[in-house]
Amino acid sequence: MPPTRTQVTYDDVNLVLRLYELRRESKLREARAWFTANFRPQTWAEALEKWPPGSPENAMYRQVVSYWEMCASFITAGVLFDEIFFENTRELLLVYVRLEKVLPEMRKANIDPLAFHNLEKVAKRFIEWMNHRAPGSYEAFAKRIG
Repeated sequence: MPPTRTQVTYDDVNLVLRLYELRRESKLREARAWFTANFRPQTWAEALEKWPPGSPENAMYRQVVSYWEMCASFITAGVLFDEIFFENTRELLLVYVRLEKVLPEMRKANIDPLAFHNLEKVAKRFIEWMNHRAPGSYEAFAKRIG
C-alpha cells in the first residue's frame, strides 16, 4: 500500500481539475445524470433485467462506475491525495451507495472478486473521513440519496 500523504501538492490540484473537466464531457454528463436519476437496483439480477448488457443504459452505468473506479485507483495508488479529492466531490459516494447493495452479487455472478475494489476502498475511507469531521454526516447523505 502506498504511504499516506499529509499534504496536498499542485499536482493533486491539477489532477482534481482535470477529473472535473472530464466530468463535464457531454457523454459522461449524460451518463451521470441517468445514473443519478435511475440506478437504484435492489439486486444485481434486477439491474441486469432493467439494463441488460448491450443496452444504452448498461453502457451509461458502466461509463459512470468505471470513471469513478479510475478516479479511486489514483487515490489507492498514491497518485492523488485523498483529502483534496474528498473536499471536491461527493459523487463517488453517491455511486458507491447505489452500487454497494449489489456489488457482492455482481462480483460473484461475474467471478470477479476485485470488481470496483478501488471505488469501494476509497468510498470506505471517504465515509470515515466524513464522519470524523462531522459525525453522522455520511449516514444523512446516504439516506438522502439512497
